[in-house]
Amino acid sequence: MLDDRAKLLLKALVERYIAEGQPVGSRTLSRASGLDLSPATIRNVMADLEELGLIVSPHTSAGRIPTVRGYRLFVDTMLTVQRDALPTLELPPEQPQKVIANAAQLLSNLSQFVGVVMAPRRSSVFRHIEFLRLSERRLLVIIVSPEGDVQNRVIFTDTDYAASQLVEASNYLNTHYAGLDMDLVRERVKHELDQLRGEVAALMQAAVHVGAEVLHEAQEDVVISGERNLLAVSDFSSDMGNLRRAFDLFEQKTQILRLLERSHEAEGVRIFIGGESQVVPFEELSVVSAPYEVDGKVVGTLGVIGPTRMAYDRMIQIVDITSKLVSNALSHRR
Repeated sequence: MLDDRAKLLLKALVERYIAEGQPVGSRTLSRASGLDLSPATIRNVMADLEELGLIVSPHTSAGRIPTVRGYRLFVDTMLTVQRDALPTLELPPEQPQKVIANAAQLLSNLSQFVGVVMAPRRSSVFRHIEFLRLSERRLLVIIVSPEGDVQNRVIFTDTDYAASQLVEASNYLNTHYAGLDMDLVRERVKHELDQLRGEVAALMQAAVHVGAEVLHEAQEDVVISGERNLLAVSDFSSDMGNLRRAFDLFEQKTQILRLLERSHEAEGVRIFIGGESQVVPFEELSVVSAPYEVDGKVVGTLGVIGPTRMAYDRMIQIVDITSKLVSNALSHRR
């Protein structure tokens, strides 16, 4: 347990270090805290904080910097979030994939760190399918998902289909199978097309096969934006080993997806500092995340990944507002 004086000094030290990135000495801390304390008294309090594992002294400096435990105590008990520091923001209703990509870029631009968005989990269901003849035996299959995503794929056929046959095939698929999972449609098409002419049945089978592939491929699990921002962060640019580990993390995406899935059921903003999550075990990275909804149901998570020395109050605000913007954009599109 810390007394009020120790809490105030820890708060001042963390805020000063976040702002300047330099170890904080007792004289600087005396001025920053506004307390009328002697340097000796401040040094004694800092020694107590260090013994508790809340701050640490780098080898090259007499000043102190926060530890992961110090950041955690600061975030949990001392942080105040301002609600008026951001400009008016907007994410217009678009195709879901575009909303997700725009949100990741918005998070990155506002934070100047890395924006990550876990895409909504979807089944491979189609709402509408259509065929467009490009040339002899070459067709464009247009597939629209229930969320409004439009995917295209060119297929080559053994038969040169007439326009009436293309309309017949698309009408049959849309009438009988729209709203069903593509894998189920593929199984049913094999057994239910005896009543149709063979060449049209073959076209539908080819379309369903390629449609299942397209919809599965279109479901990118995590969208990441702004990795290069870390090059400008002194905490990383001065240590190429840390930078390489961070870029490996963004390249693989698996750990980020697992971390965002942990935040999926949480209400509001969650903060993972340093290696706390055990999923992204880097002392140098922190994650601020929040779930987003479509029509009142949580369908994904987004967040900011940056150095432990980040302005948590601002990151909380950025993530919270962006989650609401994504929720509104995806809900209004339906």
